[in-house]
Amino acid sequence: MARAENKETAGPTTRLVADIARLMRIRKGWTQEQLGKQLGFSGAAVSAMETCAQPASDDMLVALERVLGEGMGIFEQARRYVRLDKYPKQFKDYVLLEQIALSLHLFSTLVVHGLFQTEAYAKALITGGYPPPSAERVDELVEARMARKALFDREPMALIELILEEGMLRRPIGNWQIMREQLRYLADCARRRNVTIQVLPQHCGLSGEHAGAYGDMNLVETPAHDRLVYLEPQDESLLIKEPAKVSMYAQRYAKIRAQALGPRESLGLIEQLAGEHQ
Repeated sequence: MARAENKETAGPTTRLVADIARLMRIRKGWTQEQLGKQLGFSGAAVSAMETCAQPASDDMLVALERVLGEGMGIFEQARRYVRLDKYPKQFKDYVLLEQIALSLHLFSTLVVHGLFQTEAYAKALITGGYPPPSAERVDELVEARMARKALFDREPMALIELILEEGMLRRPIGNWQIMREQLRYLADCARRRNVTIQVLPQHCGLSGEHAGAYGDMNLVETPAHDRLVYLEPQDESLLIKEPAKVSMYAQRYAKIRAQALGPRESLGLIEQLAGEHQ
């Protein structure tokens, strides 16, 4: 069900797409129900899109391009930016950097990094969050999260390194089937030429050192070779640009990597755990 509060919080691209779609519908002399029939959506869905009560889904934008686009590509080009409108406010600056990054060095402790989540895992995780999101908001966030995976196949190729806490791999989200599929997906990702996955073992602290005790971090290298750090504690966001601070986080990340299992050993552990959840 569309939510009235969305009308107040809708982003500028969502509003622009709604206005363009409404004006082009009126130009054709169609009612919302008539346009909905052409799109394969209900008239109520068209109304929700035009009033921004429910932002256009990716599928609706594809249909709008087919029915109203007139070969101009307006709605096709809007897909990326409408998707950006759907991300949480504190995440929008980072996701723009992620999309263009030359390299990413990621460390995750409690749950699988969003870039590596399966759709089922992401949906279970977001649905179980607090405060509880609506079903429509869950779908928006899952769709936006899955769209980030385009980075894996982008040209020029991005180099992506992920270090995961072992405990995360043993922590089920949703159910064991979802977790098994998530582990298998991680194994598939680890076999990509541009991806390295390592596991920080649970016993690493027995040596008296645990470089990952401070939590998650994302280290980003931009096309201009600037290096940034992104942190997201408790739904807040912090984008760090100061060279001295970035250097400190990079050194901490290097220590975490040194304490982690090697890529082959990590892949073997992930595959082993996936096999245990039958």
